[in-house]
Amino acid sequence: MLRIVTDGAVDMPFEWFEEYGINRIPINVHFGEEKTYLQDVELSLNDFYKLVDGKNLPHPKTSQPSPHQFVEYYRKIAQPGDTILSIHITSKLSGTYASAVAAAEEVKGTFNVIPVDTLGGSLGTGFMCRSARLMERAGKSVEEIVRHIEALRSKTLIILTLDTLDYARRSGRVGTLSAALASVLNVKPIAVLKDGLVDMVDRVRTRKAALERVLDMARQAYGDQPVFLGVVHARDLVSGQSMLDEAKKRLNVKESFLTDLSISLAINFGPGTVGVVLYPAE
Repeated sequence: MLRIVTDGAVDMPFEWFEEYGINRIPINVHFGEEKTYLQDVELSLNDFYKLVDGKNLPHPKTSQPSPHQFVEYYRKIAQPGDTILSIHITSKLSGTYASAVAAAEEVKGTFNVIPVDTLGGSLGTGFMCRSARLMERAGKSVEEIVRHIEALRSKTLIILTLDTLDYARRSGRVGTLSAALASVLNVKPIAVLKDGLVDMVDRVRTRKAALERVLDMARQAYGDQPVFLGVVHARDLVSGQSMLDEAKKRLNVKESFLTDLSISLAINFGPGTVGVVLYPAE
């Protein structure tokens, strides 16, 4: 049997976990050295926002599941002899894929674990997990599925606008100088995740202009090509829904989805982050 495993920095509509048989290994969320929670198990998204709103705790950080945590998780969700397609966020920004590779060696002989580096994250990797299951149901081999995912890695695009660079600065995801400059100018940064890395590509004066810039960039990137569209948001459902509605007018959208940004990404980009995820409808 084919099991699909992904990780806590991957976003998708909640119903996909059951509908497509996708398992998500939780990340570790640390508030200082004393408090550590397992995402989704010990810390829900709502609980996370309550904690950060309190402002009494250190800025949270995340760490990838260890190889041991992966081994235990594989044993929990699979039966001996199963093939596990372990599909994870970019290895250029996280050690999660490396942990999966190490765990795969440890369970060799019990499970056939095939780690896949998507060079992406968020709902982009979520789309890949869904594609993997749909292809498996259509009779495709695991090798064909992996080749398909790898072929789409460079075509998957995530464009986000941050409401503030404060979270990115504190998490170390962008240079402190550029973060400080953006803060002084009170501008809204635009970040792109492509080919495994996050780059701050633009700064826009207002929130309205930033949301418009994200849509313009999506149109420039995809034109009239058919696309699966995702919109992700960090506690800003109104902006997320508005962006979804407008993107559907400008793009050749085959299916669209709106979902929350995971704890892992909210820690790095901050509440108010909104963005589009573009995945080829091939």
